[in-house]
Amino acid sequence: QVHVVESGGGLVQAGGSLRLSCAASGSIFSINYMGWYRQAPGKQREFVARMSSGGSTYYADSVKGRFTISRDNAKNTAYLQMNSLKPEDTAVYYCNAERVRTLDFHEYDSWGQGTQVTVSS
Repeated sequence: QVHVVESGGGLVQAGGSLRLSCAASGSIFSINYMGWYRQAPGKQREFVARMSSGGSTYYADSVKGRFTISRDNAKNTAYLQMNSLKPEDTAVYYCNAERVRTLDFHEYDSWGQGTQVTVSS
């Protein structure tokens, strides 16, 4: 099995910054993509950012220029640096480890439990 845990959420004023962390654990051989998604109250979960093991990055238009995703392949971790936060960024942020290959030749898509980010105006 693969476990994913997020951390770093909290309360911040508009214009402020937060850095989220995501750690995947288990008998992991490789992780194809690590990404961030978010879900605001009453809304569907939406894509935020995604990064391949080779370093390619993808962002939602709403966060381009403000958020930066990074990862450490050796540590199976990913980060989301969020700057210039807006009240509309308020949501539960989820980390996704996509196409995780384990040492026993299984493949998983794993989600964390989420971390709350609240941006006050």
